[in-house]
Amino acid sequence: MIPRRSFLAIPLALAAPARAATASFDAFLDGVRGDARRAGVSPGTIQRALSGLRPIDRVLELDRRQPEGSLSWEEYRDRIVSQTRIENGRRNYAESRSLLSAIGTRYRVDPRVIVAIWGMETNFGTNTGGFGVIEALATLAWDGRRSSYFRTELIAALKVLDGGHVAPARMKGSWAGAMGQPQFMPSNFERLAVDFDGDGRRDIWDSRADALASIGNYLARHGWRDEEPWGQAVLAPAGFEQERAETESKRPLRDWSRMGFRRQDGGPLPASEIETGLVLPRNGTTQVFLCHKNFQVIRRYNPPVNYALAVGLLSDRVA
Repeated sequence: MIPRRSFLAIPLALAAPARAATASFDAFLDGVRGDARRAGVSPGTIQRALSGLRPIDRVLELDRRQPEGSLSWEEYRDRIVSQTRIENGRRNYAESRSLLSAIGTRYRVDPRVIVAIWGMETNFGTNTGGFGVIEALATLAWDGRRSSYFRTELIAALKVLDGGHVAPARMKGSWAGAMGQPQFMPSNFERLAVDFDGDGRRDIWDSRADALASIGNYLARHGWRDEEPWGQAVLAPAGFEQERAETESKRPLRDWSRMGFRRQDGGPLPASEIETGLVLPRNGTTQVFLCHKNFQVIRRYNPPVNYALAVGLLSDRVA
């Protein structure tokens, strides 16, 4: 016969951590409410946004097992800059040609790069994420691994709601809290999202004009150089060794030409003074790039080298 206390021990042991986690999360939300009030968020928004929240286990799972990027550059390139994505990019570019022209004129940014980032981030607005932004950010801020960063983003997200830019039910994004078609973090929304269609809201979820113009504004504010290219794949000179390549120095493009670098078709590089650096893809094998200032601006949007190279290559193909 099993003693009676054995029946009770199992559920009590399981229940204790759950109760502790709930109490911890509730105490965390109390602190967030105070921070939000001090940041000027209205009591009504705080009440509506934070009532009944619980941590999302799936968010914690995704945060703890982010991929290490084991794909080779060539595998990543062929998967990301696929023919399907190129064709979708061309179609979306054609559909929005007048809008993109207006955005390019206002922000002095290449519309092709705007479309490429749009395609990379959300497949041209078709996959903006299914997590509630407030819930996801609250989960990550409570978890503790990067609590200060995500707490700041959570307060910024509450301010976005308080500004009436999006309905609470529509405020969806990635598991990490990146929002809408451009996948802006809330703090970037505060600083860089724009109301391009003039309706009084910066709606990066459902307004294509606001979403694409916000990408353009982001690039412009981070130093985009009008009418300069991002870079190009090149042929390295005979005897070139990637392991010993100098990737930190910048020099005029004509100097790289004198060192024996050529266009991919074998032709000479322009005798240009544009500032240029050598870029090697992460996990690459043979492909080599010469890139300019605008390549670094793309990396301000999303830092991985392979991401920025894919954006550049896709932008060359969409229009």
